[in-house]
Amino acid sequence: MNERTIAAISTPVGVGGVSVIRVSGSDAVSCADRIFKGGSKLCDVPSHTVHYGHIVDRKGKAVDEVLVTVMRAPRTYTREDVVEISTHGGIIASKKVMECLISCGVFPAGPGEFTKRAFLNGRIDLSQAEGVIDIINAKTSLAQQNALSQAEGGLSDAIGTLRENLVHLAAQMQVAIDYPDEDLEDITTENILSALSNVKESIEHLIGTSENGKIITRGIRTAIIGKPNVGKSSLLNRLAREDRAIVTDIAGTTRDVIEELVNLNGIPLRLMDTAGIHDTEDVVEKIGVERSVRAADEADLVILVLDISREIDGEDKTLIALTENKKRIIVANKSDKKLVSYDGAIEISTVTGEGIEDIAAEIKSMYGLGEIGLDDSVIITNMRHLAALSSADEAIQRALVSVKEGMPQDFAALDINETIQYLGEITGDTVSEDIVTDIFHNFCVGK
Repeated sequence: MNERTIAAISTPVGVGGVSVIRVSGSDAVSCADRIFKGGSKLCDVPSHTVHYGHIVDRKGKAVDEVLVTVMRAPRTYTREDVVEISTHGGIIASKKVMECLISCGVFPAGPGEFTKRAFLNGRIDLSQAEGVIDIINAKTSLAQQNALSQAEGGLSDAIGTLRENLVHLAAQMQVAIDYPDEDLEDITTENILSALSNVKESIEHLIGTSENGKIITRGIRTAIIGKPNVGKSSLLNRLAREDRAIVTDIAGTTRDVIEELVNLNGIPLRLMDTAGIHDTEDVVEKIGVERSVRAADEADLVILVLDISREIDGEDKTLIALTENKKRIIVANKSDKKLVSYDGAIEISTVTGEGIEDIAAEIKSMYGLGEIGLDDSVIITNMRHLAALSSADEAIQRALVSVKEGMPQDFAALDINETIQYLGEITGDTVSEDIVTDIFHNFCVGK
């Protein structure tokens, strides 16, 4: 355990009803006791109890009226003694309480230091710690659920099972290598190939979930394109459920790319409303058109908006041809004033809201998002995890090749141990101290 007792404000700084200061370490209770004035001595109270009183400075002057929660090791977040002081919200009250703690010898916590202690003290592994920060950063319920599953050990359990199977296999192989003349139970080539193939299949399944993982955490980068005045900005506002983009009857109102993160029925979309793509002599419009074309080219998904209150013309057909090799949805807007139809398009009205839900359904179908089952699946959302899994996959492939080619088992054993090493990087069993430090540096102070 770390010898320093640390403290930090764990709630966002600013105006609010309550601010919470977390203290952790062997001196957490005694330090809090020295600045607490209430009905009980904190050093004498039972664990996991809440106490009313005041925090006082060195002169005995009340700083704030508080509730103090005392939690003794090991049944705490860090597996150390923890005290949480609930003060009034705002900047001043919590700052003054922090000053009182520091005057008693408590150190200000660094970014993620509480969670790092939970990891170092064996309460959670590294992937669970990363799940904690993902919960904090989640932008949609889907991302939050997946992060919670990871924080509760979903990925850890999956990786632990794979490592356990490989360790057992490696041990059997090592015995056969070290004692070739002993009358031991043989492990056949078929046994080795079967065990390796099963693990490799599981690793590749996890790697395969990373595409959905990118969607869950980053969102689908979606460009809304079309001619001027077809309803692109109105569609963005409908999807965002707020007036994010300026809408007028004047063609060319949007002259730059506007980006908005939208939660569409649980699907995170990074929507880009673009300038109308058409031939123009206006210098500013030309720049907007160039940016629109670039946004469409770089997007994961294109929503091409047509106006079916008028005939589909040459400029529409040019955009249809321009995006035919992209993942796209063609939307026929102004169905409330419908004059023509376009086969394969989703008919909508940004005025009435008709068809908007059909866009969400089409995106779910297109990306297979309806198949994501967070209750029984592990989804890879972390690039560090994906890199480790990819390295593990390469190592186990080498082991399979050497066994199939009849090479000495020592070669396969080396690759199996390397696979175990890569898998251990995910949970932190075999990760370097520099990586651990870098991961927790990205946490907020107070977590």
